[in-house]
Amino acid sequence: MGRPMWATAASLILVISVSAAAASRPVPHGIVSTEFNVQNSDQNFGFNLTLAKTIVEYASAVYMTDLTELYTWTCPKCNDLIQGFEMRCLIVDVQNCLQAFVGVDHDLNAIIVSIRGTQENSVQNWIKDMLWKQVDLNYPNMPNAKVLITDLLVHTGLYSSYNNTLLRPAIANAVRKARKLYGDFSIIVTGHSMGGAIASFCALDLAITHGGNNVYLMTFGQPRVGNAAFAAYFAKYVPNTVRVTHERDIVPHLPPYFFIFPDQTYHHFPREVWEHEVDGKTIYEVCDGSGEDPNCSRSVFVLFWSASDHLTYLGVDMEADDWSTCRIVLGRSAEALFLQEPGAVDLVVVADHGWCPG
Repeated sequence: MGRPMWATAASLILVISVSAAAASRPVPHGIVSTEFNVQNSDQNFGFNLTLAKTIVEYASAVYMTDLTELYTWTCPKCNDLIQGFEMRCLIVDVQNCLQAFVGVDHDLNAIIVSIRGTQENSVQNWIKDMLWKQVDLNYPNMPNAKVLITDLLVHTGLYSSYNNTLLRPAIANAVRKARKLYGDFSIIVTGHSMGGAIASFCALDLAITHGGNNVYLMTFGQPRVGNAAFAAYFAKYVPNTVRVTHERDIVPHLPPYFFIFPDQTYHHFPREVWEHEVDGKTIYEVCDGSGEDPNCSRSVFVLFWSASDHLTYLGVDMEADDWSTCRIVLGRSAEALFLQEPGAVDLVVVADHGWCPG
């Protein structure tokens, strides 16, 4: 894949790691159960809506641009079911407009990895500019790596966004440290839109490292990321996967599925859960194991695809608080924290030629 993007000139990457003592905060008393309707097409697969409502809040919170509020977990989205979250590491790659965090949910006894979706001026612009070129899959330390795998094709830009930026080493290091501190916790990876696609590559990477039974992936409104061979490979190594789709959301239909090229075309991995209304009631339909169930979101005709349905999942707003730029907002309270507790928060800035923000 060439030289990593985070090592190129003019890159600016900010990583904030929070110690356990500084980040500890009260744990919520519990998660309230919610009534819901689930149509399950496979009795061997379970879908927990209460868990999904928790995870979608993490996928929404990572959109926050005020890093002070985010790493201190005081942002407007950092409450409700996720108010007791312990932030461990906040990763912001300004050059590539990427953002993620890693922390611990003590109610779930799980390490949470949340990766932000697109931060463009509009969803429409991101859809329009989405590149559909594929590339052979080549993961470092992949099992059977000595065997040339030419049938696995993935989306170039989304693959590179995880593997050729700081995200991969920073997330891997944060997860390793959290597990060293808290033991063999499960790992839950999530993201919305482009963030969900990148989260998929992250989950596969962590599953290869930590074992597929310990890694769970739940994404919201993610696009397709590879072909059918990759989908089968992914399902083998990350079996605990849920892809939530919402009504007529256009993004899960991209890149498009071409029936005439079944081996080369993009193909979703399982398992989809389709959130949609039936007779005025919200149904969460657990789809079949093909990844392309024609009775789920695939049943929506192309002329009815919707961009607006992409911006809300499980009743949670999935938009950024500021869509205009990939800026970092680091307030005075952050500076005060660095001065008062220099050992509590490690601030590391990686910039070419030693340039750092003032």
